[in-house]
Amino acid sequence: MEFNEKLQELRKHKGLTQEELAELLFVSRTAVSKWESGRGYPNIDSLKAIARFFGVTIDELLSGDELLTIAEKDTEQKENHIRDLVFGLLDISVAVFFFLPLFGQKVNGIIQEVSLLSLTGIASYLRIAYFVVAIGIAVFGILTLALQKCQQLFWVRNKNRISLILNAVGVTLFIISTQPYAAILLFVFLVIKGLMLIKSR
Repeated sequence: MEFNEKLQELRKHKGLTQEELAELLFVSRTAVSKWESGRGYPNIDSLKAIARFFGVTIDELLSGDELLTIAEKDTEQKENHIRDLVFGLLDISVAVFFFLPLFGQKVNGIIQEVSLLSLTGIASYLRIAYFVVAIGIAVFGILTLALQKCQQLFWVRNKNRISLILNAVGVTLFIISTQPYAAILLFVFLVIKGLMLIKSR
């Protein structure tokens, strides 16, 4: 007997509806419905709660293959969480551009290192471009952290790609406009992200 059939049987034996079981397990009714229809498995924590509630062991609930599937999915979710955390924090840390002296500007023939907020000795279109890139990357970092549980297909498929593209645009902009410190910092972030994505494949 498969997990979904066992869960359905145990629930009916207790005389519970899917909604009542969901409330007792602190999950949504949709989650219980998904598990019982065989369209997915609970995570490890929910599985422990189910076993505890029905007074059975996890081994009684799942076959070896099912347990392996859940373990793999759980590992993948943890890896995704860590990757989102790192990507988000790296992107947010671009906000240091506004406060640290990472930009060069000429004043009376001397190059001074200033923060983005103090940068005035350049063309206004470049300053605007710097602001747009820095704010864009930092805001995307906040979104990455805030939407970690978002399962919307477009977001799941493209969040890492967008983060990499924003970083690459920043690196290119700062190299072309001869701002080496800002370019190097963003390039390091780009390498870290690239290595994390390669490792996860």
